[in-house]
Amino acid sequence: MTETATTPLTGKALLQKLKEISHLKAREKAIQCGYQTVGKNQQSRVNMAAFYEALLAARGISLETGSDRDGRGREPTYRVSVHKNGQIVIGATYTDKMGLKPGDEFEIKLGYKHIHLIQIDRDKDGEDSDEE
Repeated sequence: MTETATTPLTGKALLQKLKEISHLKAREKAIQCGYQTVGKNQQSRVNMAAFYEALLAARGISLETGSDRDGRGREPTYRVSVHKNGQIVIGATYTDKMGLKPGDEFEIKLGYKHIHLIQIDRDKDGEDSDEE
């Protein structure tokens, strides 16, 4: 059997090692790549989560959302509901993300069970560019 790594492998070293031991099961691969720790009472534990995170990072896949949030408020859900007064409010989170400013106008097109909001572009003269 091949030796286990003392420190967990990452990056290209991890990918190379996985090519060498491709015949093993995932748990054995994690052990061979150094993702095993020995805790109290000499019990060993395989850290599969860290192993998979390192594997994704080595392949250039990021699971981070990259949100620009400041830690306050709610996460955007991209869902809205109709209020009792019949209005639908989109919210500042979405308008900020789209770069909309007060006074921007939209055309509303109704379909079967859907609504399209189409932003009306205004040229420098203040005329609609869609009406040519």
